[in-house]
Amino acid sequence: MRKVKVLYDFILYKPLIKDGFYSNVLVKLTDNVFFQNPYISLIEASDALVSFQAAIIAAADGAHTAVSDMHDKEAICDEAYRILADYVGHTANGDETKILSSGFHPSIQPATKYKSEFAIVNGVHSGEVEIKVKAILYAVAYVWQYMIHNPNATESDWLPAAITSRANVSMAGLTPGELYDFRFATVSSSGTTDFGPPFPHRVI
Repeated sequence: MRKVKVLYDFILYKPLIKDGFYSNVLVKLTDNVFFQNPYISLIEASDALVSFQAAIIAAADGAHTAVSDMHDKEAICDEAYRILADYVGHTANGDETKILSSGFHPSIQPATKYKSEFAIVNGVHSGEVEIKVKAILYAVAYVWQYMIHNPNATESDWLPAAITSRANVSMAGLTPGELYDFRFATVSSSGTTDFGPPFPHRVI
């Protein structure tokens, strides 16, 4: 059985959903006996969330400057909670109960097995790829991630790409000539699976 890990699925959430998720994490981590010495103080994480919440409200009218500021505050907030997720993952050391008590989501065991039904082809334009996998039974969504290939990478180095309802995704804006790793997880009524193994591909 693979060790249960902390999922970084929250990075892909929409701003309003992130607001609720991060607020819940703060509540769950406050005075949590399992997590006494986070890598970033909960006060700092709370301040980042308050700034993000204010920016969400300010961007409600759709003004470009306000929306841009909201995304800036979102990135700061994401980094704070990514650090907290790293801490929870390292401290919990695979203990699902501890992870659940933090407000973050644990991976599902056993992980879905991904075999060779993973096809990556370069797109029509430079820096684009098309990825297609065999549809997974009962999956209602697919969560895609990518990163420039790095043998020493950690979970926090993976970048969110998209969430799709189909077993395929198109990605653009990649660097031609770079070797990338791609992976995915699935979402069903049972929750979100662990991510499968990375698949390398050199973009042209």
